[in-house]
Amino acid sequence: MLKDKVIVVTGGAGLLGSSLCEKLAKEEAKVVIAENNVELANKLKIRLKSKQVYVHYIDIIKKESIIKLIKDIEESVGEIDAVVNCAYPRNKNYGKHFFDVEYDDFCENIGLNLGGYFLVSQQFAKYFKNRGVGNIINMASVYGVIAPRFEIYKGTTMTTPVEYAAIKSGIIHLTKYMAKYLKGCNIKVNCVTLGGLLDNQPDSFLKAYKECCLNKGMLDSKDVVGTIIYLLSDLSTYVNGQNIIVDDGFTL
Repeated sequence: MLKDKVIVVTGGAGLLGSSLCEKLAKEEAKVVIAENNVELANKLKIRLKSKQVYVHYIDIIKKESIIKLIKDIEESVGEIDAVVNCAYPRNKNYGKHFFDVEYDDFCENIGLNLGGYFLVSQQFAKYFKNRGVGNIINMASVYGVIAPRFEIYKGTTMTTPVEYAAIKSGIIHLTKYMAKYLKGCNIKVNCVTLGGLLDNQPDSFLKAYKECCLNKGMLDSKDVVGTIIYLLSDLSTYVNGQNIIVDDGFTL
């Protein structure tokens, strides 16, 4: 469905990004792993064993970096069809409980993540508008839709950072804003809201989380990529401004 489409994945070497890049390569797309960790991205490229996988550096909060990325891709790979915002940047103090979060850290993490999604989307939207077609997909979270279920973290050191809830809810509405603002530009802007992804969490948490779901509980990153592939394909031509939830019923 995606043969020879040029698709940029920011944070492409991360937990979700790497699974998506692997699936895109199997779909014979031209996959651009856009990363600030180029070493990790190159390791993924080697593992994928595809001549249609490319690695490019990006700093998602630097306008000049994004503009350079777009120019370099167009010159070396071809016209860009879509960008998927999978990056998950945060500072060293991220993850603290509510009363321990400093104002500066809150602002920095909002800027890194939500600000980065805004800037990447803004610059790619300019490119797509000039081209006459484009596709932007953002990654959000169930905690951008509902209030955190703090009770499932009982007995662990884990929590839902306040920045995370603010960022993910912001991403969902940013998606709708852009879709409406870009009316008439032939640019799709959609969001995929994820449930939790398996990443070596403690068993007590996984058990409590599963009790809130309908079947599996925490998802593997590969459980999510099919929805993204759908949004990238021609099957979703008139799906625009939507937030698709993939969470095994966690938000019910």
